[in-house]
Amino acid sequence: MNYYKHHIFFCLNQRDDGEACCTDKGSEAMFMYMKSKIKSLNLNGESKARINRAGCFDRCGEGPLLVIYPEATWYNFIDEQDIDEIIESHIQRGKIVTRLLA
Repeated sequence: MNYYKHHIFFCLNQRDDGEACCTDKGSEAMFMYMKSKIKSLNLNGESKARINRAGCFDRCGEGPLLVIYPEATWYNFIDEQDIDEIIESHIQRGKIVTRLLA
């Protein structure tokens, strides 16, 4: 059995070469938002969800991105409403948000 039901990784890579990166597209703010929201809903911890920082996913032009394991579901997101939808649908109900798939 997995320690976490959902392990969520946000690409928070910052590129120095001027190329596109998730951090330039607001991934840090959405990481902090999701972390706070998951905690406020008591969805964090063992057998629940864990939100983690990640380095480059090597899909920079597609960002910002997050991936949820163990399903290996990749999502694009723009704003808090997208993050809320991922939490409500995927994390709480187990339904993939197809419109945000990356």
